[in-house]
Amino acid sequence: MSEHPTRPTHPTHPTLTGASTPPKEGEEAPPGTSTTDESRTRRAATRRWVIRAVLPIALALWLLSLRNVDLDRMRDLGLLQVLPVLFWVAVALLTLGFCLALGERRTGNSWYAAYVLGLIAVIHATPTLLYPTLRYSWAWKHVAVIDAMLRHGGDVPNADTLDIYNEWPGFFQLNALFLRATGLESAIGYAAWAPAFVNALLLGPLLLMYRAVARDRRLIWGAAWIFYSCSWVGQDYFAPQAFDFLLFATVIALILRQLPSSALPRPSRHRRGAWPPGLLLLVLVIVAAIVSSHPLTPLMLISALVLLSLPRRNRRVVLPVLAGAVVFTAAWDATVARPYISTHFGSILDALSQPDANIASSLATWGSAAPGQILLSWVDRGLSGAVLLLAVIAFVRRPWTRRTGLPLLVLAPLPVLLANPYGGEMIFRAYLFALPAAAFMIAALLLHRGTQPRRRMLTVYPLLLAMLGGLVFGYYGKESVNQFTLQEVAAARYVTSHAPAGSKIVTLTSAVPGLFMHYDQHERVLLAQQAVEDKRRLVQDPLDGVKGFVYGATARQPAYIILSQAQTKDVYLTGDLPADTVKRVESALSGAAGFVRVYHNDDAVVYRYVAPRETIRR
Repeated sequence: MSEHPTRPTHPTHPTLTGASTPPKEGEEAPPGTSTTDESRTRRAATRRWVIRAVLPIALALWLLSLRNVDLDRMRDLGLLQVLPVLFWVAVALLTLGFCLALGERRTGNSWYAAYVLGLIAVIHATPTLLYPTLRYSWAWKHVAVIDAMLRHGGDVPNADTLDIYNEWPGFFQLNALFLRATGLESAIGYAAWAPAFVNALLLGPLLLMYRAVARDRRLIWGAAWIFYSCSWVGQDYFAPQAFDFLLFATVIALILRQLPSSALPRPSRHRRGAWPPGLLLLVLVIVAAIVSSHPLTPLMLISALVLLSLPRRNRRVVLPVLAGAVVFTAAWDATVARPYISTHFGSILDALSQPDANIASSLATWGSAAPGQILLSWVDRGLSGAVLLLAVIAFVRRPWTRRTGLPLLVLAPLPVLLANPYGGEMIFRAYLFALPAAAFMIAALLLHRGTQPRRRMLTVYPLLLAMLGGLVFGYYGKESVNQFTLQEVAAARYVTSHAPAGSKIVTLTSAVPGLFMHYDQHERVLLAQQAVEDKRRLVQDPLDGVKGFVYGATARQPAYIILSQAQTKDVYLTGDLPADTVKRVESALSGAAGFVRVYHNDDAVVYRYVAPRETIRR
């Protein structure tokens, strides 16, 4: 009995009939065989482990990078000049891990959420971890408003320019209620964490919004990442705008979920846009909270709802909310906010007749500002323009996005932009309110399902890094004036606690922490915000320029002049006054008649002024 040589074992080819035949000897095994599947499985498992490992490594590097950061070296580019290389390595690694997660079909929502929350922590918690005190003078101002409302049990008398907060008090009264309920003495303890906390909370409405228009996890989480990568405006600090923007996003998300075009599976009776009564009531309550907290956000909401109601199929959902927003806003402006509206009615009408001037005021030149500030201004504009350009390309290249209502939301801030300059900030606010929708449009453009993973990676990773690069210029570039030392806080606290009622507090700029504490008891004068003639006099003769605003100060109602490190940086960055103005004012006041130095430390000095008797007699 002859022996036949044993044939090598090979994977078999399927035939047309379903039978299998082995490949010829020396022939390469076809795709889809067990060997290839095992290799592919191993590569996928490796990618998943890399995705899981990169996140904690990036966060660890980030925390390590924050040790021994020398904040005193900040100049006209803020934190960009002092953050170490390790910080940027952590950002790049975190972005790489997220891009790898986008390329892995099995990446779960929990890992996407961890990466996005990690990005929020890295960007928005860094200043809080680095600074010894609350960041940004406006956040300090809002803490002072809450303190005053607590002391008065409501509206604050003698509020002067801060009377606007009496007319839109929702945010402040909510915080006052929280302080009473918890027994905390001040909001300053948790206000420092507002940027990180607000952005983390905002992720909820963003996900609701994006899940209402798509089911693809990559699109949803990619849009969230892009939003946080491009949100450079910095309106996330402890302020009514941050609170109202969170509520605005919530209302828009709930409306998108009810639209007939929603991607969410729902019972057929809700498919046609019939609001469940309880949900509609909740939305109207949120709208009322928006109206009571901020003058601009209700207008942005009404504009967005008007545009969303243009398609007939949306009207059963949108019109009830639009009617509520219009009625609430009109009623509030005619009653509680009537003093402000009547005082500024003329300027409002002028703004309506000059839409081009409203945009131009937001794009004012920075000719006298610090070089770094001019650079970051152009970077901010470049990032904003790139975001809008990519959204337009997505509108053209991804026709399915046109049915979602998101293109209408990108355009919604435009009517408000044309109608009101909002102190020169309107174009930045318009960008902020358009960004949630624009971010999803960009995600739809970049994360197209048909694109090969490797090609997508080569495109998306550099683009996301570029977005973050633009973000940090706008978000970190002014930190030299937003950061305060403990010595500056102590100097301001000395003045606000020692100045008798009716005293006048004079500073060059608002970059003084706690400047507005007890604002109902003291008059404030910011020299950099005075008329051009007054500023010219201050520059030519600092002593004469200051005396013009403290004339008549008495021992019972003296004047206090605060000069500090942050003010020096502020005038240098903005160019509102020559960079050496603080030093020249201090030199002029030192030894001048009537001016006595009553407090000083390494970062601040305080002068008390009482007019000499012979001056008063004259």
